[in-house]
Amino acid sequence: SSGINAEYGGRKFDMMPPDVARGDMVEQAIMDIRQFLGNISYSPQFDILKPVYLDKLRVHIESLTNFMGDGPFLFGDKVTYIDFMAYAFLLCHRALSPENLEGPIDAYIGRVANLPRIKEWLESEECTDRIYYFHYPRAHCTWPGAPGPGP
Repeated sequence: SSGINAEYGGRKFDMMPPDVARGDMVEQAIMDIRQFLGNISYSPQFDILKPVYLDKLRVHIESLTNFMGDGPFLFGDKVTYIDFMAYAFLLCHRALSPENLEGPIDAYIGRVANLPRIKEWLESEECTDRIYYFHYPRAHCTWPGAPGPGP
């Protein structure tokens, strides 16, 4: 249902991608690899599954980079709700394997984080953790340094 809620917000606040069908494809690709990260994060076989995940992730990151092209965001100059979904996922991945997010994807993360309202929130006292991870609490993940809530 989180995808439905995100899309609802996208429609309500005029943050839909210009091509909704392409937006659906990108959204589902992000959700697929995010689900895989969630599955391995809670697995006692994490160390065995991590290399498989990283291989798949490299392909997804390359596809995402190619899809974005030279645009500042996934769909060009317009920020969409899918950018926020991608940002949240990429932050989760950065905690696991930051070396896979160098170059254009790292720059993309920075552009999203520097959007005025996002930046304002991240710098506010209400923001208890500078990086938000939505589905991977430290108490349940099996990998060292798993992201989770701040102090």
